[in-house]
Amino acid sequence: MLISCVAYQNGRKLADIPVEHISDYVRRADCFVWVALFEPAPEELEQMAVEFGLHELAVEDARHGHQRPKIEEYGDSLFAAVHTIEREKSPEGVEELVTGEVDIFVGPNYVLTVRHRTHVGFAAMRARTEREPGLLKNGAGYVFYAVLDNVVDRYFPILDSLETDLEAVEAKIFERNAARGNIEALYALKQDLMTLKHAVDPLMEATGRLYGGRVPQICTGMSEYFRDVYDHLHRIHAAIEGIREMLQTAIQVNLGMISLSDSEVTKKLAAWAAIIGVPTMVAGIYGMNFEHMPELKWAFGYPLTIGTMILVDLVLYRHFRKLKWL
Repeated sequence: MLISCVAYQNGRKLADIPVEHISDYVRRADCFVWVALFEPAPEELEQMAVEFGLHELAVEDARHGHQRPKIEEYGDSLFAAVHTIEREKSPEGVEELVTGEVDIFVGPNYVLTVRHRTHVGFAAMRARTEREPGLLKNGAGYVFYAVLDNVVDRYFPILDSLETDLEAVEAKIFERNAARGNIEALYALKQDLMTLKHAVDPLMEATGRLYGGRVPQICTGMSEYFRDVYDHLHRIHAAIEGIREMLQTAIQVNLGMISLSDSEVTKKLAAWAAIIGVPTMVAGIYGMNFEHMPELKWAFGYPLTIGTMILVDLVLYRHFRKLKWL
């Protein structure tokens, strides 16, 4: 579906134009065209490939989606695949991370963005860039930076929410009978963290080639902007690694709490077994029905035996309570 097709000249919006007129504006040296598509049909993407002269391999990647984050150079044009991550509620009402994709075609006089499986577009970002004609005058290279920067900025709220989730689980680690739920929550959080990591790390590596040394022609003069994107990605990467370490610690602590809980149960069982075992042993001896048994015909033998069993059990109970086994 076509979202927008706009022509710009000298940093200012000229007009929304029909797709059929794209080639007319692309031929102008001081103009560029910015087209946005959402879940395009193969015919729409093929039409854009003809209008902009897109490389067939890049078009094939955009058609199928599910690309690893990357930035590739095709002559004087670039193709970038970046992942978007959004929080959505499942039918069961549980919030989960959904990975989408934005494919970006950039040439000297055009920018084409193709969104897959992501509901948040770039309308607000487009409006902001149009209010900055001095920067938009840099052409397609600046729009490419603005789209990348917008996608990367969306990672920060996701990162903050993961940190909040981790703190919530950590607060429950020492609660009684919460071990299983904590382990499930920690591993779900670890999976979400890896989803973010798989979006950030490859993009950070690719963005590092857009400034310093040999850079693509389209990015010439924009090194400071792309370095800023790289710095943001590096910050997110460092935060991810920090959360991963905290996750590992939380998992180990939780497993330690499970072992401690099992040990306490074992101690309680052993203590009660000892308490129950004493009267069982005494009663078993006196239940063997031998003819000659000590105190068998003594009038106080029965109450003395019962009293002895109770006394021994009380001593054992007090001892185990002192050891905190009970």
